[in-house]
Amino acid sequence: MHDDVREPGIPGSSTDNTPVDTEGIQQLRTAHDRIRAELGKVIVGQNDVVDQLMIALFAGGHAILEGVPGLAKTLMISTLARCMNLSFNRIQFTPDLMPSDITGTDVIQEDRATGTRAFQFLPGPIFANVILADEINRTPPKTQAALLEAMQERHVTVGGERRDLPPPFFVLATQNPIEQEGTYPLPEAQQDRFMIKIFVDYPSYNEEYEVAERTTAQLDVSINEVLSADDIQRFQQLVRRIPAAPDVIRHALDLVRATRPGESASPDFVKKMVTWGAGPRSVQSLLLGGKARAALHGRPFVSAEDVRALAHPVLRHRLVTNFSADAEGYSPDRIIDELLSTLDPTRTDLDDDDRIRKVLSA
Repeated sequence: MHDDVREPGIPGSSTDNTPVDTEGIQQLRTAHDRIRAELGKVIVGQNDVVDQLMIALFAGGHAILEGVPGLAKTLMISTLARCMNLSFNRIQFTPDLMPSDITGTDVIQEDRATGTRAFQFLPGPIFANVILADEINRTPPKTQAALLEAMQERHVTVGGERRDLPPPFFVLATQNPIEQEGTYPLPEAQQDRFMIKIFVDYPSYNEEYEVAERTTAQLDVSINEVLSADDIQRFQQLVRRIPAAPDVIRHALDLVRATRPGESASPDFVKKMVTWGAGPRSVQSLLLGGKARAALHGRPFVSAEDVRALAHPVLRHRLVTNFSADAEGYSPDRIIDELLSTLDPTRTDLDDDDRIRKVLSA
């Protein structure tokens, strides 16, 4: 029997009487700690990156990783799949990659005994739990679209027949920020399919020293399985059942709507430097990501702080900045910084159309 947990300080919340599986949340927190320990056997540092990957996974979303070569992105993802006993495939995206190279194709097979021929489906690498789409911006839009359709629908259609992908299904796409020649950058509408965008940065001096020491010595590392595919699906359902108070939902909505220059209540710097703001999928990602973050920290409710902690990875690839932003050195992250410093999550008495204007002018 599970306790009936309510978020403190939110009387009259619509989620006031929602029972939460506190035992399951503690199991998820324990699994999170164990996974980080297993990853620590082969990955030095990058704790924030690992946490954001797990948030996306347990929220049921996909992620883009951007970082220069040599930062162990592939090793991190393949090790994460091993920790969770998930099938893993890496697809190296190249200019000549075709959609059928990802989804699979029907081929004619002959029965040697009878001489009859029939089409047989040969599944492509997309049929795995964890897909690493390496350098997704190096393949043409037609091939990118084949992957993005699978991400959204969780199935592929080959030869007119629908084929479901194995759950859980998690796509991690990488982009190289320093080589742009011969690339096909993902359009903004397609980037919106990814729940979060993660920046993978250089390690610190001490971390890089440890990397050099480890990788140039003879080490025998064994990765232990922490979760099964069934466990992950159970935790994904658990995350969705975590309550979000109306004030938390409103704060996520205020933050997203403030990114849109067409909103009369959006701040002046947004109207000046942003061409297109974040769409409704951003609110869903902020709340689901916030719920996953709360669960990974062992909390049975999502707070405004969880939402704000996910603002950069959720919004940075959904803001389209203009020439004014480039000229003044305003990256999407800097715009998000200013929005977070301006929006006050403690204002809970506003529910009319000019909520954002009143909060911003507080």
